[in-house]
Formats: sequence, structure tokens, C-alpha cells
Amino acid sequence: MRIALSLFIGLVSATVSAQDSTSTQRVYENRLQRIEKPQPLLADYPEFFEPIIEQAHFEAPAIITDKDADLHVRAWRFSYNARGIIEMPNHLRSRETAVIMVHPWAIDDSWGWKSPEPNGVADFCTPEKNALAARHTKQVIDPFLKRLRDKAAFVMYSLPGNADPIRTRVYRSFEKTPTPEERLSGESDLRKVLAAYPYQGQSLPDKLTLDNRQPVADYFRQFPGLDAGARFNGDGFWKLPIPVSTSVTVHPTDVVIYDSEGYARLRDFLKQNGVRHVLLTGYATDMCYCKTTAGYENLSKDFNVFLVADSSLATFPSNTSPRFAVNASISFAALSHLITQVSWVKLDER
Repeated sequence: MRIALSLFIGLVSATVSAQDSTSTQRVYENRLQRIEKPQPLLADYPEFFEPIIEQAHFEAPAIITDKDADLHVRAWRFSYNARGIIEMPNHLRSRETAVIMVHPWAIDDSWGWKSPEPNGVADFCTPEKNALAARHTKQVIDPFLKRLRDKAAFVMYSLPGNADPIRTRVYRSFEKTPTPEERLSGESDLRKVLAAYPYQGQSLPDKLTLDNRQPVADYFRQFPGLDAGARFNGDGFWKLPIPVSTSVTVHPTDVVIYDSEGYARLRDFLKQNGVRHVLLTGYATDMCYCKTTAGYENLSKDFNVFLVADSSLATFPSNTSPRFAVNASISFAALSHLITQVSWVKLDER
């Protein structure tokens, strides 16, 4: 049995994004119906994500109902005022949808960056944590990208740095689609550059000089929990071009977003190609996934963004698993963003 719940007295109307080329507004009936015996959310990959469990779930009408929709994305958000999770269907045109993966760094894999020894840090900051992220990419994200690639407007990856002369011969960018010959020569040059770097930094300090009155502040100032600078990573480490993770099956049509080009370039590229919706995957949920060029804080200003939560991992210091860290990051994001999961994204079979 479902019990109707009204958030406000009377009719609630909301202005939403355009649903097709002829309309600019519609009235949204904000009707919430209680879902009896709701199932845990994001429970498909327990190695990587601690399921979200909340007592009250409500069903709401669809927010997006595109004409000729062929991509169906069930999503949810959390509202303290509604005192629970609100779930709703959404019906999108796949050709107006981009799938973006934030920061799929190639590190500690077959030929990408290496964590500098003996104490350098990058990406998830230790070789063991980087290996776990690579396994997540291969098991969860890569199959998701493969399923949507031929339907979505774009599959895209964001990477740190500039659109440098080497990587723009390896990957398609906003300005250029390299030829097969350029890809081969570019990858060869990229491998040589990465192989030539020594990946060596200093060891941990043997001794620290501490103030007798405030030794704790001195201790952390001289030996912080995260120092990714030249001291431990070596000079020039952060100037190296970084490839897409080898756990991802990159196609020639996939597009790389370079963070240094800025959000405006990404926004304009997507809009010029008719993109209205974004399915966002990638790393790290608490940092790059929200705050970099292709992070949801930028994209949600101009597009209908869905965070594909089990296709993301948060950083997880002091733990061997990211389960609880990514749960916390996504739960907080759900206050103002729509959350989905891999199994909730369905294409029409045609």
C-alpha cells in the first residue's frame, strides 16, 4: 500500500529544464508516494560501495521526459524536509547524453605513471589503493562505457594538464581527431617519455626539530599526512603527460577533456553538439569528481547531471576499502544532485 505525501499545502509547481525544442517550462506535480519496504541503494558492488539504507523512500513523477526517449535513468535524491529519499524515473534521448569519466589516470599499471619511490604519492596515493581503483574501473566502469558508447553522444575522459602535443596525437580532443598513424606515433612517444622518468623522491625524514611548547603543530608541519610535492615525488613529476587508464577500453571516437582548458571550453563543446544530459562517472568522489573542470559542481550549472554513484570511488585514507568513504560523499551530494547507479541506466533494445 502506498500512502500519498504532500510536501506543501496545495499544488506545488516547479520550473524545469526544456523537455524539447518547443517548450521552455512545465508545471511539475511534486507528488510523493511512500515506497513500502524499500531496498538498499547502490548494493550491486559491495566490494567498492557500502549500500545506502534509509528508512523512508518516496516515489516522485519523472523530472525528464524527452520526446522519443530511448535512455531510461532512474535516480534519487535526499531531502531532510521530506524526511527521506525521493526516487523518480527519467527518460532521456541518448544522442543528447554524454558519458563522462573524471580522472581515469593510468598509474601503477602496465605503462602509465608509477608511484614515486620510496614514499611518493599520486591519485589514490599508494600503489595498493591505485590497484584497487584500477580493478573497479575494469569491473564496473569499462563495461558501463561499452554499453553506452554506440548510443550516447560522447564518451569522454577528463585528465589533468594541457592539450599537449603528445596526447593530442593519442586521443581525440575538442580540436582534433588523430589519424591511426598519429595515434601509433603518439603512443610510442608517450611511452618513451613516461619510461624515461626515474619516479624517485626522498625518503621519510629520520629526525624532526619540534618546539617544546607546541610539538604537535611542528610535527605535522614537517611530516604532513599528504605531501605530493617534489620532496617525495621528484622534480618534474607533475609535468608528465598522463594517459587514460589501461583498464579502460578507449575508442578513437572517445574525447579527452584537458583540465587546463577550463570548464567554458567543455561547456561550449557539449552545447554545440546538442548535449543536454550528462552521466558522470570517475574519481575521486570527494575531490576531482566534484571540483575539477568536468566535475559535477561545474556541469550541473548547464546540464542535467546524473551521478553514477557506483561508478565512482572516494579517497580512503586510514582504510583498506573505499566503501564507507564513497557512501558518505554520495550521500552528501544527494542533497542537491540526482544519483543513479549502473543497473538503473537502461537503453531501449532496438
